[in-house]
Amino acid sequence: MRYLFVVVAGLLVGAVVWGVSRQFAGEAKKQAQGEKPAPVAVAEVESGAIELRRTFSGTLEPTAEVTVAAKVSGRIERLKVDVSDPIERGQLVAELDDAEVEQAIAQAKADLAVARATLTEAESALEIAQRTLDRSTDMHGRGVLPVSQLDVDKADALAKSAAVEVAKARVQREEAALSGAEIQLGYTRVQATWTQGDAQRVVAQRYVDEGDTVAANAPLFLIVETAPITAVLYVTEGDYGRLQVGQVAALETDAFPGRRFEGKISRISPVFDAASRQARIELSLENADHALKPGMFVRADVTLGRAEDATIVPYTALVSRGEASGVFVVDGEQVRWRPVEVGIRDGEKVQVRGEGVQGRVVTLGQQLVGDGSKITIPSADRAAQ
Repeated sequence: MRYLFVVVAGLLVGAVVWGVSRQFAGEAKKQAQGEKPAPVAVAEVESGAIELRRTFSGTLEPTAEVTVAAKVSGRIERLKVDVSDPIERGQLVAELDDAEVEQAIAQAKADLAVARATLTEAESALEIAQRTLDRSTDMHGRGVLPVSQLDVDKADALAKSAAVEVAKARVQREEAALSGAEIQLGYTRVQATWTQGDAQRVVAQRYVDEGDTVAANAPLFLIVETAPITAVLYVTEGDYGRLQVGQVAALETDAFPGRRFEGKISRISPVFDAASRQARIELSLENADHALKPGMFVRADVTLGRAEDATIVPYTALVSRGEASGVFVVDGEQVRWRPVEVGIRDGEKVQVRGEGVQGRVVTLGQQLVGDGSKITIPSADRAAQ
């Protein structure tokens, strides 16, 4: 009995559904045949310019950055700048303990003085040996001095000449040692240097404190350039082809509600990231007042295309019939189906291209009508028109 009840109930439900379906089908048929006007909402077809805009999210990055490091090891005696301080190219930013380097310079100067004295002594000895050789040569030519003595004097002059060359080399070595020590002394005064970009930057990070002992090449500060500043966006393949260097974008950030900043596309990556399938886009912003800071989140509105004298309809007016897109155009008390090609969409408006799209189009109730169907426009909607 229970199974019989289930079967009967199922048949009843099916009969009800079939009846309702026939009723709706009958209504739709009547409306399609124009027997009963279909209530619809309509809107005017517009003509004018329309833009294709996209909003991308991204992050601000410094246009350039440089890490200032100590070239020699030592203890930090003084730090001349701190985080957020403006800094000029070549400015002194830190001083290291230079006592050992000063001692090395003093030692190098002393060694150089000794080498120079040795050179002077060697040059004097060579001068004496050369005069002796000249006399010996003259006496040998007159037959007064034997050749053996002449050879001794020649060997002595050569030895004295070699001693001079050795002394000169020692002087050069000590001069190089002194120059190296003086360079080391200069390295205890750390300067911020860079070659390109603006002459003024800002200290972004400080890695050490006064009194710290640092090794050679240890980073002390991070210096960044924020005027101009760079906004980095990532775009998909669908938008990539519409972007080009020089395009203008309007940027906003939560740090300054209501304020818009202008930027221009400066670089477009020639490759896509294999994981995200997105390409890196860089925009340059003047940022003369340094309001924008690296790391801020930004939204960039970019105009990807623009059409002048376009036919514009509400996006809700578009209808798909099979594989075609189109709109229903109001023709008196009827509507006519007009196939269209869809162009630029801007929010709730869209550009269409097709014949006979003018006047008013149906924006609500398209499922109740077909080509040639009669319509009725509610009084409120009619008044709005």
